[in-house]
Amino acid sequence: MKTKEKRLFSRDFTLVVVGQIISLFGNAILRFALPLYLLRQTGSPELLGAAGAAALIPAVLCSPIGGVTADRANKRNIMVALDFSTAALVLLFSLLLGRVPLAPLTVACLMLLYGIAGAYQPAVQASIPLLAGEGRLTQANAVINMVSTLSGLLGPALGGVLFGALGIRPILWVSAGCFFCSAMMELLIHIPYQPRTHASGALTAARKDLEQSWRFVRRERPVFLSVTAALALFNLALSAALIVGVPVAVVQTLGMSDSRLGFAQGAMGLGGLVGGALAAALGERLRPRRGSVLLLAASLTAAGMSAGLLPGIPPQIGYWAVAAMSFVMMALATMLTVALSAAVQRQTPPEMLGKVMAFILAAANCASPLGQAVYGALLERRPPWVVLMGAAVAAALIACYSRKAFRQLDPAQSQG
Repeated sequence: MKTKEKRLFSRDFTLVVVGQIISLFGNAILRFALPLYLLRQTGSPELLGAAGAAALIPAVLCSPIGGVTADRANKRNIMVALDFSTAALVLLFSLLLGRVPLAPLTVACLMLLYGIAGAYQPAVQASIPLLAGEGRLTQANAVINMVSTLSGLLGPALGGVLFGALGIRPILWVSAGCFFCSAMMELLIHIPYQPRTHASGALTAARKDLEQSWRFVRRERPVFLSVTAALALFNLALSAALIVGVPVAVVQTLGMSDSRLGFAQGAMGLGGLVGGALAAALGERLRPRRGSVLLLAASLTAAGMSAGLLPGIPPQIGYWAVAAMSFVMMALATMLTVALSAAVQRQTPPEMLGKVMAFILAAANCASPLGQAVYGALLERRPPWVVLMGAAVAAALIACYSRKAFRQLDPAQSQG
C-alpha cells in the first residue's frame, strides 16, 4: 500500500534551507578570508597548514557532542544558539584585530568557528528526516548540500573581491550580520521534538549515548566503520592537500590576486551546486555502491590539477586548470555526500541519527588536521604540483581499496 509522502518544501523545511543559505554564506566568506589574510600577512604555507590543522581539531571533537545534543535537545534551539554565538565570536575577533598578535588570534578564532560548526551540523542532519520524510531523503539531502555549496560558491567569490578592495574588516561585519539574521529566521522554525528524560547527570547521559551509538555501529552496522575508515584515509591523502595546496598554488606559485583565488574557490562551490542538482535529479538511482568510483574520479581530477601546475605551463592556463578541476572535484564530492547521507539515514533509528551522523563526520575528518599540517610543511619545501600528484596517487589507491565497503553499504546491492 502506498503512503502519502510529505511535500519536500514545507514551511519549516524551507525556513531551514533559507537559514542555511544565510548562515553558511557567512561561514564560507569567513573561512575564505581568515586563512588568506594569514597567508598574505606571513607568507608561510607551513603556518597556514598548522592553523588549518588546529582549527579542525575542535570540529572533530565537537561533532560527537553535537550529535548527542541533537538527539536530546530541541534542534531548532541548537541552531539558533550556535548562530548567535558565532555572530558574537566574529564581532569579538573584529574588536581584537590589531590589538593582539595575528597568528594566535586567527588560530583561536578558526578553532572556535570550526568547533561551533562541528556541533551545528548534526542538528541540521538529524532534522532532515523529521521535516522531509523517508521518501524524500535523497532529495532533501541534495537540497541541503546544494545550499552548502551555493554558499561555498558565493562566499569566496564575494570574499575575494571585498578582501582585495577593502581588507578584512568589511568581511567580518558581513559575516556577523549573516549569522545574526540566520538565527532570527531559525526562531520561526518548528521541528518535532519530544523531551527525553534521564535519571543520571548530563555528562553521564552523554557518555551513555556515545557508547550506545558506538555499539550500534560496531555490532549492527559495521560497514559504517569500513566506509568511514576509507573516507578518513581519503581526506588525509587528498582533501587536506587541496585545502592547503590550492591557496598556495594560486597566490604564491601562479601569482594571482585575492579575487582570482576567490573565484577559483568559488568554482568549487559551483561544482558542488551542479553535483547537488545531479544528485537531486538522480534521486534513488544514486546508489552508495558507486562511492569508490566517485573517489577514483576525484583522484584523477587532482592529478589533472597537478599537471596544470607543471613548470613551463603559463600561469593563466595553470589557473584555469586549478579552477576547472576544483569544479569537477566538488561536484563528485557532493554526489558522494548525498548518497552516503541518505544511506546512513535510512539504516539508522531516528533516535540515534544525530549521534551516528556525528560519529561518522568526526571519524571521517579525524585525520585531516594531521594531513593539513604535513602538507603545509611539504608545500614549504616542494612545489605544489609534486605534492598534489603524490596526493592524487595515494588517493587513487585508497579509492580502489574502498570498493568492497561501498558495495556492502548499499542494501539493494547486498540483497541482489
